[in-house]
Amino acid sequence: MSRIKELLKEKGGLIIKQMLEGGGDFADIFYERSRTTKIKYEDRKVDNVSHSIQEGVGLRLIKDGKTYYGYTNDITLENLLEIAKSLARSNGDGYVLALGKRYIRGNTEVKIDLDEVDISYRIEILKRAEDKARSYGDKIKQVTSVLADKTRDIFIMNNLGETAEDTQKRVVFFVDVVSSDGNIMQRGYESIGGMKGFEIFESTPPEYVAGKAAERALLGLKAKPAVAGRFTVVMSSEAGGTMIHEAVGHGLEADLVQQGLSVYAGKLGKKVASELVTVIDDATISGYNGSFTVDDEGVPAQRKVLIKDGILEGYMYDRLRAMKDGVSSTGNGRRQSYAHIPIVRMTNTFIAPGKDEGEDIIRDTKKGVYVVKMGGGEVNTVTGDFVFEIMEGYLIENGEITYPIRGATLIGNGPKALQNIDAVGKEVGWAIGTCGKNGQGVPVSDGQPIIRMGNLILGGSQVN
Repeated sequence: MSRIKELLKEKGGLIIKQMLEGGGDFADIFYERSRTTKIKYEDRKVDNVSHSIQEGVGLRLIKDGKTYYGYTNDITLENLLEIAKSLARSNGDGYVLALGKRYIRGNTEVKIDLDEVDISYRIEILKRAEDKARSYGDKIKQVTSVLADKTRDIFIMNNLGETAEDTQKRVVFFVDVVSSDGNIMQRGYESIGGMKGFEIFESTPPEYVAGKAAERALLGLKAKPAVAGRFTVVMSSEAGGTMIHEAVGHGLEADLVQQGLSVYAGKLGKKVASELVTVIDDATISGYNGSFTVDDEGVPAQRKVLIKDGILEGYMYDRLRAMKDGVSSTGNGRRQSYAHIPIVRMTNTFIAPGKDEGEDIIRDTKKGVYVVKMGGGEVNTVTGDFVFEIMEGYLIENGEITYPIRGATLIGNGPKALQNIDAVGKEVGWAIGTCGKNGQGVPVSDGQPIIRMGNLILGGSQVN
């Protein structure tokens, strides 16, 4: 056990008591020590290596529905007590403190430990990816590979008598490829990652990731310019749940709902999607990028059904927003580091599998667009309107996938798109990402089966 953890376990009650001297509804201590290594490999050489260690403590007081927060990397009892005093404001009655009510300990089980592998091992992974991408020929003009891994040790203690610890190990690896035929340039991208060790490359080698990125970049050179218009859209499970995360998930975060910034505010118990659609956020799935044992407020990971058979069943909560609605936290309080307050965030969010065969969904589509890989996009959570880039897409004609398209964007409205889903496949595919919100980034996964949505707008350079 680290010296700082020993200090917090021994004196945490005193620090929390000091925070609550002036009254308050809730107080907690958050300690984090993280080690992050990130290597960028570009055009056959190491372009950048960063290695950082962060260690600090954040103190939080919730009082009258407001959050007061202080943090430091100068971790002494005197300093922490001084921060606690500044938060207390000493202008009210004290608060009864509970200790030892609940203890949770989590740990990431790995086969190849991130902290026992040197830099040369990491560089070899990146070199293998570059070599594979370059093997696709001279139309491959640029290859960028990034490998990032992180070990994060957290400790949380609060005035409710709850204590939690978790050690999280995560890997993220992606390859970005640029191709050109002399006239146009195209980009291909592929990534993997999760709460795992480097054994992730035993099941999914770096060559596989690089090959997918290179093939996608080269495919774009042969693609035809997208034709603008309204189309039925079949979204592959390989696309992951980007649209669900952005166009739906953020709107189900309770902070946005309470602030009136969500199109789903006031719609509990109402039909918000096709009866074929069930949306779940689940931090308990082993090994996924958004998984953990406890969230950053010490609340155990949970599986939450947000939309069931088209009916809105609930929102995602952290402690503060749960207190305001008089409900329990759903374990969605997450923060980028000890220097940030926890806010409501998704974990692993996905559309549950349905009963349709993927081949049948395509065969039954007379004219449409088949989306294999999404790019970046924007969403207005108040209205639900979205715009997404299509990185890899194809035209569907008479039930068959015909030719690839490029320069396409998908334009629509999240709630309307959910209502217009008329087919849901059997197998869920996943994508990873770092979700940004309020200046913080946290690791997430998004998933969906193959789905079909009617009447979406396709933006393109050609007009029917």
